Amino acid sequence: MLVHGWTLDLEMWDPQVDALRSAFRLVRLDRRGHGQSGGVPAPGHDALDLAALCRHLGLARVALLGMSQGARGVLGFVAADPARVSCLVLDGVPDFDVDPGAEDDVPIAHYRALARAAGIDAFRRAWAAHPLMRLRTTDPHRRALLQAMIDRYPARDLLQAAVNQEPSAGADPFETFRVPALLINGACDLPRRLEAAARLGRRLPAAEHALVPDAGHLPNLDNPGHYEALCRAFLTRHATVATSS
Repeated sequence: MLVHGWTLDLEMWDPQVDALRSAFRLVRLDRRGHGQSGGVPAPGHDALDLAALCRHLGLARVALLGMSQGARGVLGFVAADPARVSCLVLDGVPDFDVDPGAEDDVPIAHYRALARAAGIDAFRRAWAAHPLMRLRTTDPHRRALLQAMIDRYPARDLLQAAVNQEPSAGADPFETFRVPALLINGACDLPRRLEAAARLGRRLPAAEHALVPDAGHLPNLDNPGHYEALCRAFLTRHATVATSS
């Protein structure tokens, strides 16, 4: 199950679907307020939404790939139902020592003020220029894919009152997670993201960390071949391989 980050949507996984669908059953979704999903983005509800989707599809066991903000919901799902999870891939994780409503290196308050004062297009231009959204690849199709996702993000979380997040049940119990985990970063990701992954890797008992060369915060688009090779090797070891297409 592929879970995208903020302002993105399920189409970010197009390269991975093409590369991995022959070996694995892949499920991708638009999180609340992204892509074709309605409502206001609510990261605190992501784990509940993932659980509801598993019930709807009859998925008794899943491997989860959470990218950036999407990693929060993935880890929340594991905390609530660890027996359902075979393994985790966590890509470009945020800093879990900061408030989940205010990503450590994303100036949400600034973007909210910009969107409300100058309009959503001004926000989109500013966000597209943020280091987290800068691609190193020159491939025109992947660059166009990223720009299209940013251009269609409705930004209801900036223009409307935010949905209240689920109350925290206390400190994240990462030290109790026994599922195998692969943490991925682009080698050129922001230093704070690299540090966040290293800290989380020390807290997860069964974690390994890999860097994707020639890639920033979006390694699945910057260097999809290397990204997919990492995912394929890890999932082949820890997830159930499909027996039919």
